[in-house]
Formats: sequence, C-alpha cells, structure tokens
Amino acid sequence: MDLRVALIGYGTGGSVFHAPLISSVPGMRLAAVVTGNPERQRAVAERYPETTVLASADRLWEVSGAYDLVVVAAPNRQHVPLARTALTSGLPVVVDKPAAATAADARSLAALSAVRGLPVIPFHNRRWDGDYRTVLRLAGSGALGGVLRFESRFERWRPEVKAGWKESADPRDAGGILYDLGSHLIDQAIALFGRPDRVYAEIDTRRRGAAAPDDAFVALEHRGGTRSHLWMSATAAQLGPRFRVLGDRAAYTVSGMDGQEDALRAGLTPKDPGYGIAPPESYGLVGTPGDDRPEPTAPGAYHEFYAAVARTLRGEAPPPVTLTDAIAGLEVIEAAVRSADEGAVVSTRPE
Repeated sequence: MDLRVALIGYGTGGSVFHAPLISSVPGMRLAAVVTGNPERQRAVAERYPETTVLASADRLWEVSGAYDLVVVAAPNRQHVPLARTALTSGLPVVVDKPAAATAADARSLAALSAVRGLPVIPFHNRRWDGDYRTVLRLAGSGALGGVLRFESRFERWRPEVKAGWKESADPRDAGGILYDLGSHLIDQAIALFGRPDRVYAEIDTRRRGAAAPDDAFVALEHRGGTRSHLWMSATAAQLGPRFRVLGDRAAYTVSGMDGQEDALRAGLTPKDPGYGIAPPESYGLVGTPGDDRPEPTAPGAYHEFYAAVARTLRGEAPPPVTLTDAIAGLEVIEAAVRSADEGAVVSTRPE
C-alpha cells in the first residue's frame, strides 16, 4: 500500500521540490496539499488532479488518520508549530530546512519526537546534488588524499531585493542568506567532515533596502584538521567555483550549479529521461597542475531523499537526515552570527 503524504505549503518549496519528488517515488502518493491561496489551489488541481486540496492545516488534523506522513514546506516561522502538531496528531514529519529558527527550538522538537516515537526528518536535499555526490565519492575513495581545505559556494547575482519573508530581519523568520543558502553549505560540510570545533564568520547586508544579511563567509575548523571555507551571496557579479576541494594528493574543482532545481522549475521530474545527468562540458577537473582530467559528475538524485524516507517509515532503514544533523547546523549558524558580531573565532566545543 502506498504511503499517503500530506504536503503543507505550495510555494516554491512545495511546488518545485516536494510535490514532484514525492510523486516520483514508487510507493508514495501525494494524497493532499494544504494551501489557502486560490491560484495555488488551482495549480495543484491542474497538475495533481487526484490530490485532495485543503484550505488550512486544521482540516488536515481533523482527518490525520488518512495520512502516513506530513511534509512541512511552509515559511520558516511555521516549521516548529506545524511539526509539533503533526507529531501530537500521530504523524511523522519531513520539515524543510532549516528545521527551526533556533537550535533550542530544534532541540525541543527532537524531545517531542522522542516522546512520541515518531521521526522528524529535515529536508536537506542538497546532499543529493550531483557535484556534492562527486565530492563525497572522491573524498571517500582517497583519490584526493587527505582533504586539507573544502571550499564551497552558493553565489547569485540578485542586486534587487525581492519582498518576502526570506528578506525579513525578524529572527522568527530565520531570513537572510545564512539561514537560506548557508543551511545547505554548512550541512554538506558537516556531513563530510563532522561537526567543527571552531567557527569564524563575516556577515554583511550589502544591497540597498535590504534588511537581512545577503553576503556571508563562514570558516569551519573540523576536528580532523580539515578547514571548510563557505561563501554565500546574493551580490556576486561574477561567480566562483561551486567546489574546490584541496587534498594532499590531488584537488577537485567544479563550477556551475547542480541542474536539478532548473529541471524541476521547468516542469521535469525524476521520471523524465536525462533528469539529474550533468553534460560532459560541465564536468569538474581532478588532479594536479599539468596532470588533471575531467571527472564525470555523479547523477543528481533529490528523489532518493524521499525513497529513503519511505524506507524509514517502513522500518527498513534509519532516517536519511536526522534532527541531530539539523541541530548541529543551527548551532554552527548561531556560532557564525556570534563570530561576526564579536569579530572573533568562536569555539563550539562543549564547556
């Protein structure tokens, strides 16, 4: 029997990412979408005619027994309240990144998850980027030797501020570039090299009329000696490489962004031929000066996140991402904010 999924929110996150990915996984069914926006209600009915459209989450809790999973793709300030209600209604949860606006809120959610015996799984889809999976393969195989420095960038050229909660300076919204793009970069670095011992950050608000940070640099010192240098920006008029991974034997450099987001925005899904496959001209290079070669990019596979969630719900495997992972990322973000405020390196070691 298919797992029946109820999706809360049908903005960019819900419509571009969650709904197409859920619908592409065998054994999962997009059973309901919650949105009060009439235009979005029509869009759901047009693309997913067999999916029930609910005007509010209250309608969902009234019939919670009709579903096996709730996915929270609402704005950040609603993540924890909606996830808590899902848990108390007896439903496991996938919650979009960041799982909460603060590490303390995420820890409280983890406590409720443990009490209820139900998983809360953060949606860190960028672990299934093709270029990141390539880094994972190269670092894990020893092809680069010991990794000395991991450089990672999410940079954009968006000089005009676009109104919305992501540009909010209210801490409850977890707006700004550090919580948006930085959540991905920090999660990837921690997944590769472990929780850092020390954090240094430079966080700025550059654009005219901007209220939330739009340009940041975060440096992490991991226990094994690897350093992660992470850039995130809406003000990059020219873009740096997506990854530059420097090892003591070789390096890997790749530019451009994983193509899955653009494909999903264009209406494609993982069921379409060629989805997630990077063309040879976008391959990165691995090697040393004068002795490098193109490295085929691993296929991008965001749908594998939901395939792994399905295995978790069936008791076949642990969650693909845990709330402990999300808490670690939020603690690093909060350390980065302290570092930028104080102009100092911040220790993340326990007292």
